[in-house]
Amino acid sequence: MDEQRKYALLFAATILAARKLHEIGDKPCPAREACIADAIRNAEQILKKIDERWPR
Repeated sequence: MDEQRKYALLFAATILAARKLHEIGDKPCPAREACIADAIRNAEQILKKIDERWPR
């Protein structure tokens, strides 16, 4: 994965996780870790769908 795609994934995951992370707060907890993992997984799926529809 090239650097541009990594940043795109980071940006998408941040947007997907922002609302839930705001609700959870700053304290470390399993829910926070799960929220981040879910957001990354969702962002990866979105990028995969984009690649399927518009291949390089």
